Amino acid sequence: MTEDIKKGLLGIVVDETEVSKVMPEINSLTYRGYAAQDLCAKCKFEEVAYLILNGELPDSKQLKNFEKIERKERKLSKSLLDSIKNFPKKSHPMDVARTAVSIMGLEDKETKDNSPKANMRKVMRIFAKTPTALAAFYRLRKGKKIISPKSNLSFSENFFYMCFGKVPNKEIVKAFDVSLILYAEHSFNVSTFTARTITSSLSDIHGAITGAIASLKGPLHGGANEEVMHMMNKIKKPENALKWINNALDKKAVVMGFGHRVYKSGDSRVPTMREYFAKVAKVKKDRKFEKIYDIVEKVMIDRKNIYPNVDYPTGPTYHLMGFDTDFFTPIFVISRITGWSAHILEQHAANKLIRPLASYKGSSYRKVVPLNQR
Repeated sequence: MTEDIKKGLLGIVVDETEVSKVMPEINSLTYRGYAAQDLCAKCKFEEVAYLILNGELPDSKQLKNFEKIERKERKLSKSLLDSIKNFPKKSHPMDVARTAVSIMGLEDKETKDNSPKANMRKVMRIFAKTPTALAAFYRLRKGKKIISPKSNLSFSENFFYMCFGKVPNKEIVKAFDVSLILYAEHSFNVSTFTARTITSSLSDIHGAITGAIASLKGPLHGGANEEVMHMMNKIKKPENALKWINNALDKKAVVMGFGHRVYKSGDSRVPTMREYFAKVAKVKKDRKFEKIYDIVEKVMIDRKNIYPNVDYPTGPTYHLMGFDTDFFTPIFVISRITGWSAHILEQHAANKLIRPLASYKGSSYRKVVPLNQR
């Protein structure tokens, strides 16, 4: 009898979650029941981070306290800063993020405590410190002085400040905030499932998030936004786009930024991110990538009936904001820490070791022949 194998766990429901869902009745990704695009329109990132971690949108007092805790935890230890200074300058920033969180686990006095309250305290420290670590490396590899975080700036404003030494105009900050909201959570994706699998062994939260970062680095997951930008840089100008994408499809090449296992008729996050991509392009007075975007998107839909996912508009948006391409996925990290953490907390609350089976396809039983007889 042939076993029914679901490669990649396709279609397999392995657990329950209250954190997020793509609701087909409204064709939207939702966080705790709220449509992601509605949250983008009416909330800032900190409100959504609170929602994902705590289950409800905060009132003014709750938000103020949440922001106070996050801002207080932004600074890094001298030891962690010294470690980052010694990282090879050619390191991929995702490896920096992974290693920085791992070092945080070495330093944190509560690493072994998996109680809900201790885990939430650790979540806030990881959430607050990871952007600081990444921004420090961003500066160091360019030969620039590290900029310390400012406690009077929002989460998004502070990241820009630590990377560039200044806060851009409100339209840019809002677009960045929107990207963080859209990237914050997406149910049992590969990095989240990795975090939950690690957690299921009752490992610590730093280890689970470290594993999630390693998983997110791959081009079939978080790294797709970087690949989108590499593609656009290869195309170079709108006049080349039509020929380039048709040639790519003729050669059956993989076109990054398109398709999604959950969405079959279009990622519900794309219209919102596309809108803010256009706003950033207008502020920067650079419509080149928008034009390339539209041409490639049309051909992909016309020829393959494959629609873009959120990485497609996010990549060029981050580029226009001034970020290096290999920093796109680390930005994803600083947002998705919220979703990973919510799932880690949820896994602890009703834990069962995740241990699937495999269908063995190897040799049948064999006897070992001594070395001198082989």
